[in-house]
Amino acid sequence: MQLWVGLGNPGAQYAMNRHNVGFMALDAIAEVHGFAPPAKKFQGWLQEGRIGGDRVLLLKPATFMNDSGRSVGEAIRFYKLGVEALTVFHDELDLAPMKVKVKQGGGTAGHNGLRSIDQHLGPDFRRVRIGIGHPGHKDRVTGHVLGNYAKTEIEPLSDLLGAVAAEADWLAKGDDTRFMNDVALRLG
Repeated sequence: MQLWVGLGNPGAQYAMNRHNVGFMALDAIAEVHGFAPPAKKFQGWLQEGRIGGDRVLLLKPATFMNDSGRSVGEAIRFYKLGVEALTVFHDELDLAPMKVKVKQGGGTAGHNGLRSIDQHLGPDFRRVRIGIGHPGHKDRVTGHVLGNYAKTEIEPLSDLLGAVAAEADWLAKGDDTRFMNDVALRLG
């Protein structure tokens, strides 16, 4: 069993924020792979399903970004999973918009959701980094991250989320390189 966590903030006012692209990725995966409707569990929304032959749990913490680790930690302990079963989908300032990279472990790069999970479980979980680009100056980061996607970004974002969901089988199988390559190919 694997636990895939999408990072975001709960509430309609945050729904289209760049910071919520982790939530968006999980929603796309759940839809494409026919996951069960969300249930309120672990201070968040949990959906159960299968990707290929693998049982996957999708969790969207409702604790707000800065406290995501509490929700993730509860789920990991409840299902008696190790951090090797955890994959976190999140926005990444240091990646060009609409690019996707997967990495195992690492730092938090100032991302409060990652920092919270790191505090609860350590740094050795897999991350699916979804690029949102950097606004150019650190004083503009908060507004950029908490800003909504622009109208011109909606179609590329939809294509990106569709590609992530379509290629999720490779992630479930642990073939991160094939996942990244096939997402990039779909996006041309």
